[in-house]
Amino acid sequence: MDDATALIQQLEQDRAWLLEQIDRGRWQEFRLDLAALERELGQLLQRASEHFSYGADQR
Repeated sequence: MDDATALIQQLEQDRAWLLEQIDRGRWQEFRLDLAALERELGQLLQRASEHFSYGADQR
């Protein structure tokens, strides 16, 4: 459980870095694709956080 939580936190940090880079104008030719990827990653991480929170509540 701790490994999953740590992984989710690391991926959240990576997602924040990606969003910052997009906002700064990096990789302009891939901006739309990267923004879509960032949104999907955010949704995935939200679901994963909820899943692991729910699992911890069931103990």
